[in-house]
Amino acid sequence: MIVLLQSLVHLGELVIKIAETGHLDWSGRVRLIDCFCDFVLLSPQIGQTMIERLFLMLQDPDYRVRFSLAQQIGVLFQTWDGHDELSQDIWELISFCFASLYCSASGILSPLVTISYGATAENFSKTTIAYATGMPELVNDIDAAIFLLVGCGLMGTTEVSCDAIRVWEDMVAAIINQSGHLHLISALCSWMSRMTNWFGGRVVGYPLVQTLVLQWLFPSKGKVVTAKDVLASGPQPTQKMETVIVTLMHLALHSEKIELEAVFMMCVISAIDPGHRELVHAALDNLSRQLNYATRFKYLEQLMGSILFYWVTCDVSLVALVEIRQLFVSDAEPSYFMQYCCHWLLPALVLNEDSSNMNWVARVACQPLAVLVKIHFVPIFSVCIGLHCSKRSGWERGAMVLQSSILCLTELSERERDKLIKKHMVSIVSHVLSLASCALDPAIPFFSRETVARAIQTVVDGFLEMEDYPTSVAVLDKINIFRSDRVFMFLVEMHYKIEAAVHHRHKCHRLAGIEVLVDIIGHRASVSSTFKYLINLIGQFIGCHALQDQCCRIISALLNTFKGNSSKDIANVLGEQLQFLVSKLVACCIPSETSREIDTRTYEVLSLLRQLTVGSDPSLHDYVRELDPFPETDIFDEIREFHHQLCQDYSPRAHLLKFVKRSLYLPPRLLLCSVQALHKKLLMGESFQRGRKVKDVMDDVYWHCDPEIVQSIWTLVRLCGSDDASSIRPLVSDFVSKVGIGDPHSVVFHLPVDYGQMKVCQQLRITNPIEVNFNMDTGVSEELLIALLKLLMKYLMDDSVRIVDLTSQSLRGILSTERGQRALLSFGSHRKIHSKGVNIELVEKLVLDIEKRYRAEAISLEESMLWETRNKTFQMWICPLVYSLVNYCNDVILRLCQDIVLLKAEVAELLFSSVIIDLAFQKHIDVDLHKLISLQVQEHILTESNELIKSVQVFLNALNELRLCHVMEKSSLRQSKRESTKNAKPSSYDSISRSTSVKARDSVAASSSMGMTTSSWDKVYWLTIDYLVVAKSAVICGSYFTAMMYVEHWCEEHFNGLTLGSPDFSHLDVLPNHIEILMSAVTHINEPDSLYGIIQSHKLTSQAVTFEHEGNWSKALEYYDLQIRSNPLLQMDGGSSTLLGCTHVLDLYCQGLTYRKDQFHYDLEFNELQYEAAWRAGNWDLSLHFVGVNSPSRPDVKSDHFNEKLHGCLRAFQEGDFDEFHSKLRGSKQELVHSVSCASEESTEYIYSTVIKLQILYHLGMAWHIRWETSQFERAEFYPGKRQSFSEPVIPTKEQLSWLNVDWNSILERSQLHMNLLEPFIAFRRVLLQILRCNECMTEHLLQSASTLRKGSRFSQSTAFLHEFKLASAGTGKQYSTLYWLGRLEEAKLLRAQGQHEMAISLAKYISQNCHSNEESSDVYRLVGKWLAETRSSNSRTILENYLKPAVSVAEAHNINNKKSIERQSQAHFHLAHYADALFKSCEERLTSSEWQAAMRLRKHKAAELEALVKRLRSSTKGEKNDYSAKILELQKQLAMDKEEAEKLKPYSLFNCLLQLLRDDRDNFLCLALEGYKRCLVIGDKYDVRVVFRLVSLWFSLSSRQNVINNMLNTIDEAQSYKFVPLVYQIASRMGSSKDSLGPHNFQFALASLVKKMAIDHPYHTIFQLLALANGDRIKDKQRSRNSFVVDMDKITAAKRLLEELASYHGAIIGQMKQMVEIYIKLAELETKKEDTNKRVSLPREIRSVRQLELVPVVTATFPVDRDCHYHEGSFPHFKGLADSVRIMNGINAPKVVECHGSDGQKYRQLAKSGNDDLRQDAVMEQFFGLVNTFLQNNRDTWKRRLGVRTYKVVPFTPSAGVLEWVNGTFPLGEYLIGSARNGGAHGRYGVGDWSFLKCREHMSNASTISILISK
Repeated sequence: MIVLLQSLVHLGELVIKIAETGHLDWSGRVRLIDCFCDFVLLSPQIGQTMIERLFLMLQDPDYRVRFSLAQQIGVLFQTWDGHDELSQDIWELISFCFASLYCSASGILSPLVTISYGATAENFSKTTIAYATGMPELVNDIDAAIFLLVGCGLMGTTEVSCDAIRVWEDMVAAIINQSGHLHLISALCSWMSRMTNWFGGRVVGYPLVQTLVLQWLFPSKGKVVTAKDVLASGPQPTQKMETVIVTLMHLALHSEKIELEAVFMMCVISAIDPGHRELVHAALDNLSRQLNYATRFKYLEQLMGSILFYWVTCDVSLVALVEIRQLFVSDAEPSYFMQYCCHWLLPALVLNEDSSNMNWVARVACQPLAVLVKIHFVPIFSVCIGLHCSKRSGWERGAMVLQSSILCLTELSERERDKLIKKHMVSIVSHVLSLASCALDPAIPFFSRETVARAIQTVVDGFLEMEDYPTSVAVLDKINIFRSDRVFMFLVEMHYKIEAAVHHRHKCHRLAGIEVLVDIIGHRASVSSTFKYLINLIGQFIGCHALQDQCCRIISALLNTFKGNSSKDIANVLGEQLQFLVSKLVACCIPSETSREIDTRTYEVLSLLRQLTVGSDPSLHDYVRELDPFPETDIFDEIREFHHQLCQDYSPRAHLLKFVKRSLYLPPRLLLCSVQALHKKLLMGESFQRGRKVKDVMDDVYWHCDPEIVQSIWTLVRLCGSDDASSIRPLVSDFVSKVGIGDPHSVVFHLPVDYGQMKVCQQLRITNPIEVNFNMDTGVSEELLIALLKLLMKYLMDDSVRIVDLTSQSLRGILSTERGQRALLSFGSHRKIHSKGVNIELVEKLVLDIEKRYRAEAISLEESMLWETRNKTFQMWICPLVYSLVNYCNDVILRLCQDIVLLKAEVAELLFSSVIIDLAFQKHIDVDLHKLISLQVQEHILTESNELIKSVQVFLNALNELRLCHVMEKSSLRQSKRESTKNAKPSSYDSISRSTSVKARDSVAASSSMGMTTSSWDKVYWLTIDYLVVAKSAVICGSYFTAMMYVEHWCEEHFNGLTLGSPDFSHLDVLPNHIEILMSAVTHINEPDSLYGIIQSHKLTSQAVTFEHEGNWSKALEYYDLQIRSNPLLQMDGGSSTLLGCTHVLDLYCQGLTYRKDQFHYDLEFNELQYEAAWRAGNWDLSLHFVGVNSPSRPDVKSDHFNEKLHGCLRAFQEGDFDEFHSKLRGSKQELVHSVSCASEESTEYIYSTVIKLQILYHLGMAWHIRWETSQFERAEFYPGKRQSFSEPVIPTKEQLSWLNVDWNSILERSQLHMNLLEPFIAFRRVLLQILRCNECMTEHLLQSASTLRKGSRFSQSTAFLHEFKLASAGTGKQYSTLYWLGRLEEAKLLRAQGQHEMAISLAKYISQNCHSNEESSDVYRLVGKWLAETRSSNSRTILENYLKPAVSVAEAHNINNKKSIERQSQAHFHLAHYADALFKSCEERLTSSEWQAAMRLRKHKAAELEALVKRLRSSTKGEKNDYSAKILELQKQLAMDKEEAEKLKPYSLFNCLLQLLRDDRDNFLCLALEGYKRCLVIGDKYDVRVVFRLVSLWFSLSSRQNVINNMLNTIDEAQSYKFVPLVYQIASRMGSSKDSLGPHNFQFALASLVKKMAIDHPYHTIFQLLALANGDRIKDKQRSRNSFVVDMDKITAAKRLLEELASYHGAIIGQMKQMVEIYIKLAELETKKEDTNKRVSLPREIRSVRQLELVPVVTATFPVDRDCHYHEGSFPHFKGLADSVRIMNGINAPKVVECHGSDGQKYRQLAKSGNDDLRQDAVMEQFFGLVNTFLQNNRDTWKRRLGVRTYKVVPFTPSAGVLEWVNGTFPLGEYLIGSARNGGAHGRYGVGDWSFLKCREHMSNASTISILISK
């Protein structure tokens, strides 16, 4: 380093010597300047020796040299301090240089500064104005600007060119940008003064310039210049004044210190010289735009007060001010403008005691002066009290005005003045706060923060006597000025001013008022509403560098307040903002790439960050845990370590659930920040930092398995529906991808509860006459009101102050009603809002104010533009519409929300249904709303041209609410009629609550209270709109069940019943509209059978749809082809070709259509098909340039452009185009999440298909980071604006793709072979792996996909994948690997699935002979044996010995403890056992069959006959011997054949050999089956149901065989007992006496062992059955038909004996169970009277006294069997007692309905029954139904349809008594069929014209009477 410095010194000396020679030309001297500057930068010490030489070059005669030096002279200011001295030296040199230049080279014109003496004033003026409205780039170098300033020194000449003016402007801008600019300008003015003398007064305009610059910019250097002084200088040249105006504009733009003075001077110039007003307007317009103000009026509002005070101080004419009013306001009359100015003008005039101008102002304002001063008393008083407390020069004037002047002006006494002060005290405080400024000594009317604080203390705590009061102490506020609602009002007013101050130089002054407020209110800042508003408000500006210090001070003060007054409520408020604040502060602390040093401001921010984290209150730690991981930077070490320690025990699941609970209250800004943190933490944050495996990360978060997580994620999806949630949609899309789909075969998608499910109407509650008159409690339900309050509370934290203000007004009104007060009770304390209780007067005032505002800007409902949706967003459409509709409503809640409805679509959507219902039930109104709304809706909303799908959904929801009102009113009328009918049969218990929803009853009650009923409606939804129009619109927006319902209404209306009409067999191939709508609806729901009930004819359309619905794609393709032939313009769906696997054919087909039909160029659906075919085929060159904004779209197509964007993403993924990839990926995610958030819940198929698309995009996004390697924290999700560059793609290994494979397998499992959902993902994954070029994963995927497609009956696609698999295997040279043979085995399975059984078996045999992989051989042997057995193409011994037994042997030999191995063993054992069992049954059937017995008898008969013939032969005659010999010979031949067959079985007799053979085979098969079934139970659980039922059946039927008993005992010992629990009742019922059994280990012993093991392991599922058996002889004495119950004493004895044995294991449980069973038996047998029917009866004390049996579950509660036999506390709801009374039901046995209290807080309704019915039979039937459900679940077709029997628990305790589970939501079948009054029901609705039930009874009775009479 020393050597280098020495070299630089020598080199510097050499450079100086070269400079001294003076032989360099101008270019050499320019290079010399560059060299000097480089030395200054490299070594300031050496450069110091060159400064003098550098300054001398400013006198260089060549302008190019001087200009070069001016450009680089800024190097001096960058290197050294002491700018003042440098500036002075430079200015002296410049002055001399310019004088020399002007005198000696006046003819030389610089190319940069061209002075055109021929330019006219007019041209110059126009050019200047044009320039002022469009500023060019400014000169950034200060020295170049100074040089140019000198070059333009001839600014005093009469004619100056435009170039000179531009140079002057650029110079000013450059100077102002540098530090120390005031000194430079001072030097400039001194130079200008000298130039005036040098050039003999040629600088004509200098007096004005000197006055403006020197006196206004440096007021301390001279006296105040008045208007008279300026005018006395005489007229100024136009060119000069224009130059001054432009200069002032740039001074204002670049220096906030002199901005006010510069703008004021521009206004004065405009007032003095009318000729320059246009230029001043243009300059101020330009200045406003540069400072980001919308107009100059908005900009001048920020300076208006100071300008007017200067105006008065400088004595500028007020008449001139009025003349230039267009500068400040647009198109204002003088009187209005003067009133506008009086707010600031009057205080200035009063302080200056300018009575003449005050009187003139009063005249212009058309108000008496005294009145005008009273009106503006608040600003006058505020300025004066501020001046008084400032103690600055002239402060006495403030006190004088307050004490005397104000009295004279207002003609008030001191007492009246004091009353006026008290009256306006709040306004005075608010205005004083607005006078705060950040400056230490600001110009009046603004004051420093300390002055404002003292002024407020003076006003609030004591008047004019605060000299000794400490300013650091908060106000005492004995008069409660700073009440929380008033503080909120102060904040809103200041927020308006802060929002109006767009630029930070003005915003900082407005924030000063916040600083003052926080200081003076002290501990009051810790009030929840105040603290929340302050944190939210300041948090918006913490990211602005210029405002950071100020924001940090305010937040720090708030934190100190919080520490002094900490509470849970404030902690929650701060916690919700913490993520946003910390993220902003962290960003401020991270050093920039150019500067790694940490400045003072950073330390202040870091200190605040520590205060929020490390030094935070413990109540905030839960929120600190949710923060993002802090960057790996040294300055964050302490915070990062603290955060890491907090997060150790904090699960991501808890983070997610806590966040979602409060997400409804967060504004978009905070919501985005929190979702980003959550996204990083859950998907790619801390888990990746710690280097954990991806599989472990996935296991940490229970996504789809946890219902709470699923519900939380879908809650976030719901939040994405609003227009301001677009930023969170890509993040939420990843959450949805992880949650995935639910039940893919469900018919309706069940989302968490949302606003659409809330009841919108409520019964009128007359509590106050005033409220009734004002309709306080009609229309909006309490639940909906709570949801509304939640939304409004969120809007209190909105960034827009207008929304905050209007929201606060709406909340004030709502909370001033009784219902608002009731709703407020449901919120937590930190959510509550300050309210002063019910205040009807306030509500009326607010409503009247809203009415006035509406009338001022109302749009008539008859205007079509209000209803049209074309080119509108949802918010643009719904907000004005609901705003106009609300005005016609009577409901006060709706009226109070009218203003906020205009701004927030969420509120408008929430209240829309309530608004329509309110209008529907109005009676007296001038406008025919019914006709008007019907017409507009049908014309603009429910039409095919409406592309705003959400508008249709909103109206459908409203129509559905109206329909509910109609239907439930009719139900209510029927109910009242039924109750009024004397002889009507009583309804079942709780039928009202079960059959009529609360929502409907409230709607009906509300409609009744409004004096309007639905009986007069033509339609069920009030509006006169055709049902098919509504149904068609419902299909378009995915509300398929709604469409079907309205088609039903249409059919009832047109066909007088629920019938589809007569079939249409006409030659026209057109379906009726209602049939077409129904077909469109049922084909989009997961209900496969409805279509067949709709289609009534063989039209081409219906047949094509049917085949497509059934998956018969080849047939569907044929019928579509027929349709195209008959109608060439008909577009065929390309889905058939895709599902047939013919993607290349589809691609060619699309290309053909493109070239053939021009209209397809503009069909979005067709374009999507083309893109889909392209990405499936890997065609990345496709580009449809004709797709654009002019493309017409069909409204029934959800145009999310998914395939187009997926194609673009895959292409960018292959090429590594970062920007293209992430832009399309993000855009597609946004569109999909928005569409699914707005989708109908009836559109299950669409929602789940969209989720699959999101999962595709999620996988693609994750694969990007594998192919194009980036670190985890350089991802686009973390740095969305960062551009990545890549060299070569990475070919991933199988290990790198393992987490993708795990996720894929999860998707595969959860899709449950729903191929419509799964197939696109299979195709995408194939393309993805092709691009990644991971051959191993590719072949595995092809094989897995082929298997999946085969199971889903997609045989053609499976064949295609297998073909590609074989090609891939051949390409990799692994034709005979294990994977290859698995592929061939899959091929065999596919052949068998296609019906080619012989080919499948042959291929499987070939595989078994050639596959040498012992691990997979088991499956091959098993399948061959299974297929041979099913086809019976081989004998049993071959199947057993050659295939099934080897399969078991191979599987056992490879006994690996993994899922696949266990499944393989289980399958092998089961198929062997199942086949052996079949052979056993065959042998058993043969031995017991009548044919076998007949054959045995025949053989015996033949032997006996032979013996008899031999005897007869000996005693026969000769003629008889021939006959006998022939017969004997024939019998001997037959017996010889039997003897040869049995020769090997000697010494058995001939007749027993075959019998013995069969018996041995039977026993062998039985042993094989029993052993196989046992191994199945021991190894796995796949075949448990089939095995257990069959095994128990064998045990029971063969209980006398010892080998069966031995197997039974072994099975009991080895198998888990839970597998036998489903048959516990049957097993226990076989218990009895063991006296008749032989041996110690008999059947009863084994049976008791099994029951005992089940009872020990699972007492809660077994002991109840034992207690029922033990009570088998307990029958009530008075029981009718008592002798019909059979008592088996052996069972009773065995059960009691077993209970005694179990007492040593579960004595306490059995004791409590007996106690509970006893009270239920007593309850069931409780004697009642007939008159108690359908009444509540108190329970006896002995029953009610039994409480808290903590070891006994609620008997009707369902809880699962624990396989580990661990039933811990809380694993089931235990019995806590019965209700005090029961309801006696109608019936022969008088059953009792009772409520049982569970420990989980629920009430379990039960039916206790005792009588002739044997509940044990009911229990068996329910068990049977459960078994049926199991079989339905195991069958694929019934499982897809979700068929099942709804079961309920039946628990018998004695033969005649027990308890049944009460099933809610049901009513008797008879009541459904004929109605409760027996005059309607389903029969009356569906069987129109048929005899009613009563008429049938009448006819039957008459027929019976006639029959009796005839018989007599």
